[in-house]
Amino acid sequence: LWDQVPFYTRTTLKEYIVKSLIILLMAVFTSLTALSIIAAENRVVDRASVDWGLLNPARGDASPRAANLWGDRSKDIATGMLVSFPQGFSSPAHIHNISYHGIVIEGEMHNDDPGAESMWLPSGSFWMQPAGEVHVTAANGQNNLIYLEIDSGPYLVQPSEEAFDNGERPFNLDTRNLVWLDSGDAQWLERDGAQIAYLWRKATNANGSFLKLPAGFNGSIESGAGLKAVIVNGLLSYRWQESDSKTTLQLGSFFEASVAGQHHLETEIETMLYINSDGRYRVR
Repeated sequence: LWDQVPFYTRTTLKEYIVKSLIILLMAVFTSLTALSIIAAENRVVDRASVDWGLLNPARGDASPRAANLWGDRSKDIATGMLVSFPQGFSSPAHIHNISYHGIVIEGEMHNDDPGAESMWLPSGSFWMQPAGEVHVTAANGQNNLIYLEIDSGPYLVQPSEEAFDNGERPFNLDTRNLVWLDSGDAQWLERDGAQIAYLWRKATNANGSFLKLPAGFNGSIESGAGLKAVIVNGLLSYRWQESDSKTTLQLGSFFEASVAGQHHLETEIETMLYINSDGRYRVR
């Protein structure tokens, strides 16, 4: 049948088919590009889906387990990870090559000078460990989980004989000593019941804070820049921007956006988040 079609008609049909295929391919490429942009600007990680490995492979089975939520602890980049400790864990005295922030999610943790009395930090507590400072880390709960955050890597455990002073000083902040601000204290908390406790801030305006949301909260975090968040306790339903897709996140789960936008949150019980933000955010 094709041979019976006049030559000029066949040529026109071929051009039409080729142009149609090009248009179709361009449409598919555009759709895939849009999806990849959305995936790149927002990411959600359920604690149940993380890949666990050893925090300190040199100690083998005696090492705590760790799972990257973002970044890569084995490389020279900023990283946030979950670290799990068995009950009764106690490390030998040691140092790290980098400074880190630690947030207790489950159990009770002690992180201090080797000669210090045990001070067990419960869920919702925070500590800062400077690079080069000799310390021990211990766990007292049946299940012990922390979120550990570094500005650069790789994350290494080194002997105390290599101790050095980088100018920073360690501190431990029990959750019971947090100073909470509400909508009457901070104008960027526009929803009654929401509370914020500031933990650290840098000259670049990057900052770390705890955000507490009441039971029955239905609102959003509106960020003017990149933002990362970990659920410290409680439970929430999460949705990014205008998406119709909701994700239920348990403690230890994580969400982030590399751009400004709205993180829509709903809670049934009181929920606490640790937030690492590139700038100020609002709760609406």
